[in-house]
Amino acid sequence: MNKENLLETLKERFENNMQRHPDYKWQHVLSKFSKNPQAYKTIQQMESTGGEPDVIGIDHESGKFIYCDCSIESPLGRRSLCYDQEAWEKRKANKPSGTAKGMAKDFGIQLLTEEMYFHLQTLGDFDLKTSSWLETPDSIRKKGGAIFGDKRFGRTFIYHNGADSYYGARGFRGYFLL
Repeated sequence: MNKENLLETLKERFENNMQRHPDYKWQHVLSKFSKNPQAYKTIQQMESTGGEPDVIGIDHESGKFIYCDCSIESPLGRRSLCYDQEAWEKRKANKPSGTAKGMAKDFGIQLLTEEMYFHLQTLGDFDLKTSSWLETPDSIRKKGGAIFGDKRFGRTFIYHNGADSYYGARGFRGYFLL
């Protein structure tokens, strides 16, 4: 997808989902793209793997827009991944094709934190059939675990699993500051 088509897609999504960012105008977002050429590549990768990125707020420390994966289910092109490289290396058999942390790094995005995931769930109903790996606190990761979230029964849940696990219905959501 070329830049013009990408921007048109993002503008349409932005305008069709104003509940995610009622205080912002598309022109403000668009002006940030011209100041950050890397943003096109990063957002394109989010888009091409099914993330449907959109603005969900402003990072108050940097003043930048938070572009987040807003696909209803965990992005299809980012599923069946274990959490990180350490977990992938520990698997003895049936290794997945990659890791959530590795793919996010390659894209130039970060995994959502628990706080961001809870915020995203206030903007709509996400991961009703899937789940998404989340940025895991070191205290959990050092013990071999990782956390993920989903929404069931009208409520957002955060769970734990072995970081080396992977499922066809678990992917990851990321964000990018623009």
